[in-house]
Formats: sequence, C-alpha cells, structure tokens
Amino acid sequence: MPAFRNPVLPGCYPDASICRVGEDFYLVTSSFTYFPGLPLFHSRDLVHWRQLTHVLDRPGLLALEGLDVSDGVWAPTIRHHDGTFYVVSTLAVNRQGSLTFVVTADDPAGPWSDPVPLEAEGIDPSLFFDDGRCWLTACRDAVQGGPGELWMRELDLDRLKLVGPTHVLWQGAVRGAWVEAPHLYKRNGVYHLIAAEGGTESNHSVTAARSDTVTGPYVTDPRSPLLTHRHRGPGEPIHNVGHADLVDTPVGEWWAVTLGVRPIAGTHTLGREVFLVPVTWTARGPVFAPESGAVRLSERLPSIASSQPDDDTAVPAGRAHFGGLEWNSLRGPAGDRVRPTADGSGLDIDLAPEPLSSTGVPAFLGRRQQHVRFGARTRIGFAAAHPSEEAGLAVFQHQDHHATLALTVDDDGQAQVVLTVREAGASTRRASVPVSTGEVLLAVDGDEAGYTFRVRDLTAAQWISLATIERSFFSTERAGGFVGVYLGLYATGNGQASDGRARVHWFEYQPDPETAG
Repeated sequence: MPAFRNPVLPGCYPDASICRVGEDFYLVTSSFTYFPGLPLFHSRDLVHWRQLTHVLDRPGLLALEGLDVSDGVWAPTIRHHDGTFYVVSTLAVNRQGSLTFVVTADDPAGPWSDPVPLEAEGIDPSLFFDDGRCWLTACRDAVQGGPGELWMRELDLDRLKLVGPTHVLWQGAVRGAWVEAPHLYKRNGVYHLIAAEGGTESNHSVTAARSDTVTGPYVTDPRSPLLTHRHRGPGEPIHNVGHADLVDTPVGEWWAVTLGVRPIAGTHTLGREVFLVPVTWTARGPVFAPESGAVRLSERLPSIASSQPDDDTAVPAGRAHFGGLEWNSLRGPAGDRVRPTADGSGLDIDLAPEPLSSTGVPAFLGRRQQHVRFGARTRIGFAAAHPSEEAGLAVFQHQDHHATLALTVDDDGQAQVVLTVREAGASTRRASVPVSTGEVLLAVDGDEAGYTFRVRDLTAAQWISLATIERSFFSTERAGGFVGVYLGLYATGNGQASDGRARVHWFEYQPDPETAG
C-alpha cells in the first residue's frame, strides 16, 4: 500500500490547525517568542507542505520582549468563511493567556491584518461557523469544579467583537485533568467537540464530547480518549500525542493533524511535530487511526496524494538563503543588526549588547533542527576587540539552556574559538582552541548520542573536535518549556556596546540522508 512518512512537518511546529478551501489545505502552528510569528503552510495533498508566509510578519504587532522563549504566541486556529481567512491565537505571558486576538486576510499568503484584541479569557481559541453565525471557543480556569473548562461566545464578524452570553460547554472527560484545545465540528446535525487533556507531555490525549445544540450542554464521549499514546511503552517511536484538528478532503476522506514527539531514551530535542492521522466517522463520532489505533511513522497515503518526492519542501536543506521563511529571530526583528549580504548567500551581524541569555532581542538568526542526525556548518569571519565580544554558531533551546561555538579573543588578544554551555543561569567554558586568523569554519554534528562541536582554521587541512555534549542536554525534558532546538548564528558584546561586525560567508544544514525526517 502506498505510504507517506510521518511527521509531515518535522521540527518544532506544535499545535497545528488546518482548514481546506476547495482543493487547497492551509495549516498554522504556534511560534512562541520567535519572529516572524505563526508560520502558515499550504498543501494540495496533506502530505507535502510548503510555507507561504508568517501571519505575524511585521514588527510591533505583539509585545514579545521580556518573555521566556516558551511564552509568546500559542495554539492558533485557522478557518475560512465567505472569502475571508481567520486566524485566532493567544499571547501568553508567564504561561498564562494574556491577550486573545484575531487576524484576517483575503489571501492566505497575505497581507494579514493587524491583530484585533478580543475580550476572551484563557488560551487555545478556535472558531466555528454554523448557520450564519460564528462562535469562538477557548479554555480557561473553571469557574467552579474544574480545573479547566471549555467555553463559547458568539463573534460578530462585522465588528470582530465578542457579543452575547458566555456558554460553559464542558470540563473534560478525565476528572482532575486540564481540558484545552477545543475544536467544533458538525456531522449529521450533531455537534462534536474535540479537545486535548492530560497535559502536553506523556499523558497527552484527544478527548471528545457531543451535543444536539451548538451551545450545549455537551456530554462526554465515553470512548475518550479517542487518541493517545499514554498507554504505550517506552519503545514506542512517537509519544505525547494530542491537540488534534480535523479536515475533510475533496473526495470525502477525513484526516487529522496532531502533535507528537519522537523521543530517544526518554528525551526529545526536535520539539513537538505535526503528524497526519486518518479519521473515519461512525454514528458515535470520529474514529482516529481506525486501522491501527495509533499515530504511525509510516501511514497510508491519502487518496489525493502521490508518493513522496525526494525533495521535501518542508525541510529546506543545503546552503542557506538567509531570506528564506525557515529563519527566525527572537522576540522581534533583528533586521537592524542582522542583514543578508547583497547576493543572499552571506550574512552581516552587528554585535548587540544582548546575549542569548537575555529576554531581549539579541543579534540572532536561527532555523529549526528537523532531524536527529544532521550536520550544520558555517564559515564566519570576526575580529573581536575584547574578550567579551563573540560571534559564531549556537545550538539554542532556551535563553538559559544552550551552547555556543564562537570566535573571540583571550586576554592577550589571541584569536580563539570557545565552546560555552549555559544551563540554569550559569555559563561554563567547555573547551577552547587558538586560531591563526579571525576567519574559521565552525560545525556541529548531531546524532542519537550527542552534538559534536568542531572547528577548522582556514590555514589547516583538518577539523579539530572540541567536545561532544550529550543529546539529552538539549532536550525539552531537561530544559523545560515547549520548544525544540534551533540552530543559529549570533554576535554579542555580552552586555557591552560595540561597533563590531561579523561576516557569515555561508551556512549549511544537511540531514543524514539515511534518517531524513
């Protein structure tokens, strides 16, 4: 049977939401404090995805400075109605919903409107269009009982304003579990409410309730959870499955996008990825993965899809084009300090006072790690004027959990490359090597065991390995939070103003051809 390879979007693309317009599918995911925000993808077959744009692609739309990497823009939903695309999402601060907003566009490739604030509590907003009305659902702390509840209020599309009473819909299927990620679907006159419970880690799951009226009351589907891997053993290749959104195809098939992780020895570094799961409908409601009851690495193709080509447009590899949509900065545009060279192959980075450990906008440009086995290489030139100045390559998980391989100088002004590891607020120099010039090749290679950092002086024929850091160091389980690893380029004065500048001649990301995806 023809099959495709899961995940369909590898790397840190959590909380996917999907909609269909004719023969075209559109998908958005969370972006946290990375900028631009809310990556938006297009597909014609649900398997092969190409990024169109970022929904939040302009500076100043949301205030992200000062936030932890795992705060920021959470759990969007994309929907289409009467010629207009809608995305609703939440700005989270200190792990709590701070602002719910909606943006609109006539064309999913943009331009998208500025965010319109909505008077909505909590997180994970979604939209549902029914009989000429639009309803917003979301989750919040329960008014009574709980701990959480799903609620609904009507959205006036002309004014983009919530109106009318609030309807409490459901408190979930599992007593004591937080319920989130609501999405509504109508099938044969019955309203099906799909949600997530058990947290976004090992107990994550998809649960459901149903009602004969859109505003409820909703009754728990006794089959809940409809999809989970919480009961599967540690050898299962996919864990933490949940947060699903459903879509039909032009030929009447149903599929779901859901998040999951691919752990190794109990930890994962790539973040929560987008998996595609078949769905069928029965009189009782949706059935996820009817053939297997699980999310699989190899799954049967949708009937509208052809076999997967060798080049996967969702995974840009090889020499980087720094204007590509896979690149992000932190908490805002770094464009005043980070600029592609005229031909786009290189990058000029002006030193910023902010280090990577700050919650400001450092001089940083990064892309997601999307494969366990990978190689990243760069050629960089930089003449540090002081030991506080550095520029180089970063393996970034969190502002207080990352590693850097950087050009700098010692106290005597000797150029050197230094490997530094930061964890729990403390930075430790792991290794260093003198270099003859201020221009070097830097590399990091990843596999199941760890990340190996190497340097090559342009006057030398051989690479020098500085150290290997165990893979689990960069895992979400160790660093905390909700994101995966980014591989990036940066330059900083570590709190000191500087007029220094680094030149990145090129950057290359290459997956291991035998383990791509």
